[in-house]
Amino acid sequence: MPPAPRASHAPRFASLTRTEPFTSAEEAWFWTMSALVARRDGARIAAGKGIAPRPCEPDDVIKCLDRLYRQRRIELAHARVMRIWGERGVAPCPRHIQERGDSRLWREAMNRLEWPLRVKGIVAGAPTMGAHEAEIIPFSGRSA
Repeated sequence: MPPAPRASHAPRFASLTRTEPFTSAEEAWFWTMSALVARRDGARIAAGKGIAPRPCEPDDVIKCLDRLYRQRRIELAHARVMRIWGERGVAPCPRHIQERGDSRLWREAMNRLEWPLRVKGIVAGAPTMGAHEAEIIPFSGRSA
């Protein structure tokens, strides 16, 4: 009969109430890419072992991106730019002429990734419908 596990050797998982969500999709993406690069280089990723406990695994962010791709909301060009700049750990700067195209694709991708990450609680803040971004045009129809 195997001995009972010791309490000191039991895994400790961070509670979801103590997790720290990301402030933006960009921050979540840089965290995801650094974890994926570390995994590629041989590191073993374990939940709850980082500096700040996060509400997700790196694969959860990738699944959101994959779903956007399957819905045709993000194209391969977006994913390429996200991978390149995510590995560098900085966003492309629109002020540099060589980075303008990448910057536009980066902003589009981050804007489209923000919503699913907010819905899942990975990014802080309640998901909004974007009413503050909409322009309200008065109806100028004739009344009969």
